[in-house]
This record gives sequence, C-alpha cells and structure tokens, in this order.
Amino acid sequence: MPARNVRAARNGPRRRIGEVAGAAGKLRSGPRPGGRCVGLRAARPRAYGRMDRMSLFRDDGIVLRTQKLGEADRIITLLTRNHGRVRAVARGVRRTKSKFGARLEPFSHVDVQFFARGAELVGRTLPLCTQSETIAAYGSGIVTDYARYTAGTAMLETAERFTDHEGEPAVQQYLLLVGGLRTLARGEHAPHLVLDAFLLRSLAVNGYAPSFDSCAKCGLPGPNRFFSVASGGVVCGDCRVPGSVVPSSEAIGLLGALLTGDWAAADACAARHVREGSGLVAAYLHWHLERGLRSLRYVEK
Repeated sequence: MPARNVRAARNGPRRRIGEVAGAAGKLRSGPRPGGRCVGLRAARPRAYGRMDRMSLFRDDGIVLRTQKLGEADRIITLLTRNHGRVRAVARGVRRTKSKFGARLEPFSHVDVQFFARGAELVGRTLPLCTQSETIAAYGSGIVTDYARYTAGTAMLETAERFTDHEGEPAVQQYLLLVGGLRTLARGEHAPHLVLDAFLLRSLAVNGYAPSFDSCAKCGLPGPNRFFSVASGGVVCGDCRVPGSVVPSSEAIGLLGALLTGDWAAADACAARHVREGSGLVAAYLHWHLERGLRSLRYVEK
C-alpha cells in the first residue's frame, strides 16, 4: 500500500472523531428557539422523577391487627370511621423507648394521623402513622379474661373480613365494632352473647340479615319451625329445602332478641339454648363468608 494511503487510513478516523466533537460543540453552543442554549445533557431525560405531593390525614379507628416489619417497625391494620380498613406503617413502635407504640395494640380505639404520598390515603404505597392519641383503651378490660379475649378476637377478625376493600368507608361496621368492644370490656353481658349479637348485626349491615320470624322465601308469618342457612333463616313447611334443621323455639327467639337488642330476653335464656343458637350463627356466618373464622374455634360456649 502506498505511504499516502497509509497516512490517509490513519488520519481518517481521527478526522471523523474531530467532526463528531465539532458537531457536539455546535450542539452545546447552538441556541434554542426560546433563546437558551441546548446541550447534550439537557436533551437527555432526567434520571430522577417528579416528587409526588404529600398529604396528611387524620381519622379515628380501631386497631384490628399488627404485623412485624423489619427490626423495630410494625404494619398496623385499622378500621377507621371515614376511610374504612387502612394498613399503615408505624416506625419504631417496637422499641422500648417508643412514645406511642403501646397505643397501637389490638382492641385500642385511637385517633391517628397518617402521612401519605399523593391526594389519597390508600394508594400504591402504605402510609405512615406519625401520631396516635388514645380515645378508649378497651384492651385493658378484655385481655385479662380468656372468654372476653377470644370473643373480642373473633369480633376483630369478623370486622376485617367484612371490610376486605381498603379505603372504602364502612361507617356502620365501624360503629358496630366500637359498641361491641365497649360492651365486652365493661362486662355488661356474657361474652358469647355479645359475640353472637355482633355477628348477627354484622351480617345484617352487610346485606345478609337472617329472618327469625317470617318465612325467608315466601314471607309466611311465623313462627316457622325449620331453619335453612342457604335460604336465609327460618322457612315454612312448603319452602323447606334439603339440609334444613329444626331448632328449638327458644333458640330462635334468642337469636331474634340478639339481632334486635332485647338483652333482657337474651340474658334470661338457658345455657343449652345459647349453645344451640351459637351453632346456628356460626353456620350462617360460614355460609356467607365462604370460610369460617380461625378465632371462632377458641371461643368458649
């Protein structure tokens, strides 16, 4: 190869690199239509995203459940008045020096402040629980008695199961849970009666109210003898379906009293009729929830 061609081959890539560098220099110094200079870095997308707007929310609720997170944090599940079921992260509450860790325990009625990204409390990430004030510590009157504790645990699990969509308000379920825990903590009635009343009323406010007088299928005025879980309560002889049971009239009267709030009649009921009624309530709840409550097996009847 001639020496001239060798020099041209050697200098060719250098010239190309120089041309690219010159073009880059022109790009850096070239004016933008708006009057500002445009550079290579300005033309590339930024590596970081736009910061989302932060929002503060305040609501009162009942602590349903807690889960460990990391070494010192917890995920708190609450049933709130205005936002339904909410899961939030409480940082450092498992440390011994935590200022509000003891307030975020199950059965506690608290006023909570949340710190969340965006304009909604329930979003892609869990909000932070930044402040908590105790409204009523129902746990102190519940955890010291086994019957109350097991009944209260079943009530918390029931409330969580009926509010499976986070962020959707469930005011009736919230008020029902607050009243049930208050009655349970004060010991005004037997724990299993309070639990059965709570279960029946939870079914009612969620659209599954059983019938204990008129026939659930044809509306024939009662009293009716047969009880069918699939039919929605008591049924007459003509509407009786396979699988119906024949409970005692005292058990049916007890369930009707618990649903309507007639505590005088409920407290006077015999123990064997109370156990019979509790079995009907558990079967009815299992049918509509499609699976039973794990904590219901530990409840003393």
